[in-house]
Amino acid sequence: MTQWFNVEAMDRAVLRITEPQVHSFYRANCFRITGRDFDIQLDFGVGVMDLTEVSPATGKPVFAIATHAHVDHIGSFHRYARRGGHLLEAHTFADMDDAGTVESWFRTQEQPVAKLPYPGWRMEDFGLKVAPLTQQLDEGDIVDLGDRKFMVLHLPGHSPGSIALFDEHHGELFSGDAIYVGGLVDDVPGADVQSYLRTMTRLLDLEIRIGHGGHGPSFDNSQMQQIAHEYIRSKDA
Repeated sequence: MTQWFNVEAMDRAVLRITEPQVHSFYRANCFRITGRDFDIQLDFGVGVMDLTEVSPATGKPVFAIATHAHVDHIGSFHRYARRGGHLLEAHTFADMDDAGTVESWFRTQEQPVAKLPYPGWRMEDFGLKVAPLTQQLDEGDIVDLGDRKFMVLHLPGHSPGSIALFDEHHGELFSGDAIYVGGLVDDVPGADVQSYLRTMTRLLDLEIRIGHGGHGPSFDNSQMQQIAHEYIRSKDA
């Protein structure tokens, strides 16, 4: 069986989980955030293999939060009992419609995976499983782990219900696909350039110590500012 997941400790409370064998465009960052009262599992890969193999429930409650409903972030979402996401994408989590998940984009890649996860695996058998939200999240909601708090930021543009989690006390931002190191994507179904521009303008006013994006390496405040400025300039051209 192929070693499917790579697990990297970002600090004592955060693990970054990736899928090295997945096509680079769909190789998302998933994060396990340890808290006193419960953990957060943020995003869930494509679901070719079960994320709970490396990010299980360990006796402590787990709050599964999806930054948005695209296929590369929700594959194993259904495997968790408590599921949160933005209310604007609740219908997609409930139905897994292709317009919201863009699952067909992944399915039709010439080489969606570099190696088979196990002998006999077939792309024809792949499919997202519905994962209705048990808790709808919106701007300003607080996720309190007991020893740290995250504020939900609604950052649309890449998708209507894109959210981030921001720990203001520690200056730590988990931004999903709202912003990350690499070319931002604003041409998928549901994306909106004007909303993305407003999100970039908002992020210019946000002070962070470190940001963890939905793809690529982590970034600091100056890098976030640069990405936001470059996106805005690209649309002014």
